[in-house]
Amino acid sequence: MSSSVIVGIVFGVLAVLILAIVCASLRIVRQATAVVVERLGKYHKTLETGVHLVLPFFDRCSRPISLKEIVADFKPQPVITKDNVTMQIDTVVYFQVTDPKLFTYGVDSPIRAIENLTATTLRNIVGELELDETLTSRDTVNTKMRVILDEATDPWGIKINRVELKNILPPKDIQEAMEKQMRAERERREQILKAEGEKKASILVAEGEKQAQILRAEAEKETKILQAEADKEATIARAEGENKAIELINKANPNPAYITLQGFEALKTLADGNSTKIIVPSEIQNVAGLLTSMTEVVKGEKNTKQKPKSED
Repeated sequence: MSSSVIVGIVFGVLAVLILAIVCASLRIVRQATAVVVERLGKYHKTLETGVHLVLPFFDRCSRPISLKEIVADFKPQPVITKDNVTMQIDTVVYFQVTDPKLFTYGVDSPIRAIENLTATTLRNIVGELELDETLTSRDTVNTKMRVILDEATDPWGIKINRVELKNILPPKDIQEAMEKQMRAERERREQILKAEGEKKASILVAEGEKQAQILRAEAEKETKILQAEADKEATIARAEGENKAIELINKANPNPAYITLQGFEALKTLADGNSTKIIVPSEIQNVAGLLTSMTEVVKGEKNTKQKPKSED
């Protein structure tokens, strides 16, 4: 084998080694992840998103650490309330890694540590509440747990965003008692609503009758007022007509024959009534005598009404 061939093989091997070293030195970090680098067993740096160079054989890179929000659904935990009721409660924790270095070196098995911390915190909080308070105070329990867990996991480079109680499962006998109580409460509300409906209906009927009576009374009142006004206008019209007739007669200067004829008409009207006494003057043409006769007739009628008739 010639020396040139040997030199070519050596350069080829060196090129392959250099290429392998370069490839091993390159480290690509994906979006929303981070990589912790240890040099000779000691923390060196944290690689962010992008392309980085590391020293092969000296630097060791950890697995990519996700910086996205992580959802951890933990299995149900037995919890005893203040009134000694054992319930099964499972929780959901939303957390996010804020410091990859603390997340790597702060605690061993961070997810398991969060699960155990969640269980103990839940027992402490629910142990101070009774059953009814636990069922109706989920928001309060969630808030307290988030604050406590966030403070406890801060040295681990973890940020607790939310804590939710997924399910609360009381014992079977407690569930049956609660269902009976709910049915009784619904029946009670139904009876109350029915009674209120009947009450409102009765009130509406009474108000309707009252309004109808008021409207009928107002209608009768308006009818009487209109009738009285009509009678008043008719009386005024008759009086104005008679006044006009007298004025026309006076303007016409009637002769004695016309006056005599009108006197006879008046006497005829008086004779048709219940008058008991009629005085006719000898001079019928005399208008003054006619008026005197009519006055005596009117007086006679008044005396007749005041005194009872004597027996014949």
